[in-house]
Amino acid sequence: MAKFSGRVTFITGASSGIGAALALEVARQGGDVALAARREERLQKLAREIESMGRRALAVLCDVSNDDDLQAAAEKTINQFGRIDYVVANAGFGIAGRFEKLTIEDFRRQFETNVFGVLKTIYATREYLTASHGCLVIIGSINGYIATPRLSAYSMSKFALHGLAASLRHEFRRQGVAVVLIVPGYVQTEIRQVDKSGVHHPEMKDRIPAWLQISREEAARQIARAMYRRERERIITGHGRIAVFLQRHCPRLMSGIIARMGAKGLV
Repeated sequence: MAKFSGRVTFITGASSGIGAALALEVARQGGDVALAARREERLQKLAREIESMGRRALAVLCDVSNDDDLQAAAEKTINQFGRIDYVVANAGFGIAGRFEKLTIEDFRRQFETNVFGVLKTIYATREYLTASHGCLVIIGSINGYIATPRLSAYSMSKFALHGLAASLRHEFRRQGVAVVLIVPGYVQTEIRQVDKSGVHHPEMKDRIPAWLQISREEAARQIARAMYRRERERIITGHGRIAVFLQRHCPRLMSGIIARMGAKGLV
């Protein structure tokens, strides 16, 4: 399938997890990809894999907390490919911990990447998306609808992104740019092995049981489908869809479920 043939996708946080899986999926469907992230070795390896599939790839070192990095990454993408059709604001991490153990600085650092990093990505690429009548994809979270214990900073950041997507969807429509909000449930990625400083600990045990998770490859397939169809929102995982439904229509029941999950150490 060549749904993305002739199209260029710019992905932040592309060195691992959903970002890397989505880059491969887009390439499999005929697209070229600009890979922006902080880990150069991983980016270069991913770029080589994409190129071995007959697609073009550009690896760009980029820290989304740095304004200049994103502007430079977007300009390099234009210089290399001549256009940007899809922008996937994916870079992010999760700060976890009881509120009394978190500091204002923890909340600020969470927002710097998860919220302001997304804003900087949009500002750096909006002109090019308008030119191509492209598609902005914001990676939110189930935690942008449902707040759980120990994730006050992360939930705040994802609630903010859901509001941003809803507002921009109205504004960007006039310019022919679609805004797609992706709402992942539990996906098999490194995010739950990253500490509040953004350092990856591969030895850290995942607290979420495997049966509640889907693979990053399946998540990438669903995201690519939503991008191509320019869907308003795509909630990933059946559990996630049920949880959002219950939160909207039966909030007291959802609160009880969260309490029970908390007692079992799942949240």
